[in-house]
Amino acid sequence: MGMSAWKRASVCVAAVTVVAGVTGCQVGDGGTKDKAAEPKVLSRGEATEVLRAAFKKTTEAKSAKVRMTMSMPAGMGGMAGAAGDGTMEMTGVQGWDPAVMDMTIKGSDLAGLDSDAPSEIRMIMLDNVMYADMGAKQAAEMDGKRWMKLDFRAIAEEAGSKELQKQITGSLESMNQDPAQQLALLLESPNLKHVGPQKVDGVQAQHYKGTLTFEEIVKGNGSLDFLSEDEREELIANAEKSGVKGYDTEVWVNEDDYPVKMVLGMKSDEGTVDITTHYSDYGARATVEAPPAKDTVDLFEMLQGLGEGLSDIGADAGADV
Repeated sequence: MGMSAWKRASVCVAAVTVVAGVTGCQVGDGGTKDKAAEPKVLSRGEATEVLRAAFKKTTEAKSAKVRMTMSMPAGMGGMAGAAGDGTMEMTGVQGWDPAVMDMTIKGSDLAGLDSDAPSEIRMIMLDNVMYADMGAKQAAEMDGKRWMKLDFRAIAEEAGSKELQKQITGSLESMNQDPAQQLALLLESPNLKHVGPQKVDGVQAQHYKGTLTFEEIVKGNGSLDFLSEDEREELIANAEKSGVKGYDTEVWVNEDDYPVKMVLGMKSDEGTVDITTHYSDYGARATVEAPPAKDTVDLFEMLQGLGEGLSDIGADAGADV
């Protein structure tokens, strides 16, 4: 595999890292307040009941269309050393039970990774395997095969790194998260409150918000169950050292008890990372299919027997995940 193909493999690994991050913690800009009347503001107990109902409905829906944006402040490192001060956008469909995904990711941080990187990457997740469309340049160098298959668990096992295996397992679990799990986290907020009605994407919704410390996020995040208690404490300590202060979380729930928008602001010494996610078409069938094998290059198979290349990619993944 040529150097440019190796670069695109690293770009693909980094893009998967972004997908893991943003699907694991989702939040957005405020809607337009309805000022026609002075609505009743619900008590914490009443707000909790509403969000529990939304949790149940969302869990049962099993899929939704997703539109997500993420912005990072200047000075905060982006993917694989990207400069930050950029944005990433993702659109597509996400399913849970079973966990599937078909997303297109693009943005300034992605473009900044490498001059040969495609302007956007379509990513499909199925059966805990990610497929990435690396574009025409990839196809030209790989016998017309433009899809790269990434089975990170297999790569980690081959690399023989238990630490890398833990990181990758955790990231795959994060990618499997659904909006219901985000509602469950918000319900844990000690200062959960009902803000009032707002219109989001043309529909009437009720706005709720709360804050969580990094420690509360870690303890309530089921995707981190693979960590031991000591590892959890180490993760929390490292976050505190890096200046991560906490999360401002918001959700807008429509009249059918579905979240139509979620916003998360992750505060640190370098600024705030803002992630805004819009949901629609709950329950629509999430038909996700793997690309044809004839159009697919299996990265793991390519790396087998190439000890140095496998180590390099494994180190890159371990640094980014």
